[in-house]
Amino acid sequence: MHTRRSRAARGFTLIEILVVLVILGLLAGLVGPQVVRYLGGAKSDTAKLQVEQYAAGLDAFYLEVGRYPNTQEGLKALVEQPPGLNRWNGPYLRKKEIPKDPWGNDYVYRSPGEHGAYDLLSYGADGQPGGEGENADVVSW
Repeated sequence: MHTRRSRAARGFTLIEILVVLVILGLLAGLVGPQVVRYLGGAKSDTAKLQVEQYAAGLDAFYLEVGRYPNTQEGLKALVEQPPGLNRWNGPYLRKKEIPKDPWGNDYVYRSPGEHGAYDLLSYGADGQPGGEGENADVVSW
């Protein structure tokens, strides 16, 4: 009876604990990169949706004012009336401020644009023009 009690009271051996830690490390090594890749794709998708939302607001601004906001007015014209615009009937976005892209950078807005009446883009995770994957630009054209 004494041997049974001491064996049960002693707990896990060092080898058993190490085996569990190795298994957990292998799982983290396999699953971790997949989760990071999934989260990165979610940020790009969020940026695409925000660009589309801004484009809809810019189109509503155009319909009421007769032009898109110029570069100086920027996206802020969607939430605050620029001086001298009597036909402005905004705000054209639900939020009271222009959020940054999912990576914490400002969206780039130019009007007139090089690719249309306006260019609206995010430079991606690296904040630099061009790139691939997470660093790729998210554009309105």
